[in-house]
Amino acid sequence: MEVILGIPAADGTGIGTAFVIPDPVKRVISQHHVKIDQVEKGWSRFLAAKQSVTLEISEHLNTLSKTDDKDKIQREVFETYILMLEDPVFLKEVQDFYKTELFNIEYTINFKAEEYAARLRQSGNDYLAERAHDITDVFGRVLDEMLDIHPFDINRVPDGSVIVASSLSSADTIILSKRKIAGLALSEGGVSSHVVILARNYGIPTVVGLNKITKRIINGETIIIDGKTAEILISPDRTTIEDYKLKINKENQRKLELRAFLDKPALTKDGVEFKLYANIGTPEEAELAKAEGADGIGLFRTEFLYMAENGASLNAAARSFSEETQFNAYKQVLETMDGKPVTIRTLDAGGDKLINSVDIPLVEEKNPLMGLRAVRLSLDFPNVLKTQLRALYRAGLYGNLRIMFPLITSVDQVKKCREIIKQVKDELTAEKIPFKDDVPVGIMVETAAAAIVSDCLAKVSDFFSLGTNDLTQYTLAVDRENHHVAPLYDEFNLAVLRLIQMTVNTAGERNIPVSVCGEMAGRSDSVMVLAGMGIRHLSMSPKMISSTKELLSRFTISELEAISAKHLNNL
Repeated sequence: MEVILGIPAADGTGIGTAFVIPDPVKRVISQHHVKIDQVEKGWSRFLAAKQSVTLEISEHLNTLSKTDDKDKIQREVFETYILMLEDPVFLKEVQDFYKTELFNIEYTINFKAEEYAARLRQSGNDYLAERAHDITDVFGRVLDEMLDIHPFDINRVPDGSVIVASSLSSADTIILSKRKIAGLALSEGGVSSHVVILARNYGIPTVVGLNKITKRIINGETIIIDGKTAEILISPDRTTIEDYKLKINKENQRKLELRAFLDKPALTKDGVEFKLYANIGTPEEAELAKAEGADGIGLFRTEFLYMAENGASLNAAARSFSEETQFNAYKQVLETMDGKPVTIRTLDAGGDKLINSVDIPLVEEKNPLMGLRAVRLSLDFPNVLKTQLRALYRAGLYGNLRIMFPLITSVDQVKKCREIIKQVKDELTAEKIPFKDDVPVGIMVETAAAAIVSDCLAKVSDFFSLGTNDLTQYTLAVDRENHHVAPLYDEFNLAVLRLIQMTVNTAGERNIPVSVCGEMAGRSDSVMVLAGMGIRHLSMSPKMISSTKELLSRFTISELEAISAKHLNNL
């Protein structure tokens, strides 16, 4: 038995079979001329690869239900792919170019697919613009087949696996959450990375910072993963396996004990009440939040809707996320929560959360975390924001909605967002479409800039929500996804705590609600500090709600204030 030590990320213990996900291979296409007598051979290779891809898509298509609405969009995509692969007009155009220009077949296919896609994008027709991404995707698959590049399909991971990978995307993690995964063992990712946040939400034991882990574990080996001690046990003996099975039983027993707090309010020992909300990323998670006794939704990360669309995997084509699709998703969450407050954050894409959307082109940036992301991206693409706001205001009729803007750094940004809100309301009124007019509009305080000018921001905001993950990252200049600097990521750093206290004080003076929706809100050590600083609204992974209630019940407010004071005076 070998034991590998990493960094604890998501609590829990799992026993399963190792499934090693290979590192992705980047497609590189050279450009050169070929001799006339090589043309026939190149064309035959293309036809063989095209046939192979067509067969693979057809087989996948046959696995999808013809009646299930969940499979409908994916069926439409695959049917479109097959039609494109067999389009005689396009194939004739490719063949003529190939024979005339005598470029190598791989370059020819890539060039003609991109050229055709560009024409579709410039057509002025939304439907054709979407097809542009379909054609580059499906012929990209043909190129991968020709170049012997076989991107891994995350959908093929079997239940009961301990996933071993260098890294995972948020989209892949969402897909894995729908399986019975025993754990995640990753080389990359920080304790507050989005993959880890999702793993906590879904109760998947996770360890990160495992150097070259994909080279140290073989597919099929029995693996034990301990998310608390950050240990990975490879090929454990029978006695060790039995010991860990007992540990899993104890964890399950602890969960049962915490069920006693399920329907109780969150009260301190001296009777001070807290509101505990849930962080979610999909409409389905609202059911989990309700089942775990959440007082509402404190953060709905809408970018995960884009990531989860069609089970988006590596080869999924970019799609548009329509107003109607968003409206139905938001309506579902609001109805599920049955009158309890639901805070929905507008699209927080860019940076480390890349989404596959026809509406937002990918931008090459040297430092994406400091670049075009979150509210900056939304204001740069106002039609995307307007579409989302239209869906939100329409859905507001079905529950207790609150709208929140991410990564705010100035009053001017909030005013611009409110101007777009006014445009949306005017449009809906003119179109005689019902909507809820009086929806509270708040902001995320997740930069030092926002905390420092929180007194000014309070004049244009109905509420604050402290995003402690990014607040810590930006205050300390530490990339929270980078395991190389993971030890420097410290939410208890005095600078971070002072910015939190400053925001809490401002909110109190201006009489506006303030909550915390970062990972600090769901950990026992930080919950005590936040409570002592005056926070009474916390939003966390749904599975942390009962344990947080139990924790608060063991302390008085004065005891929590004393704990907090020690950290704030730690010079």
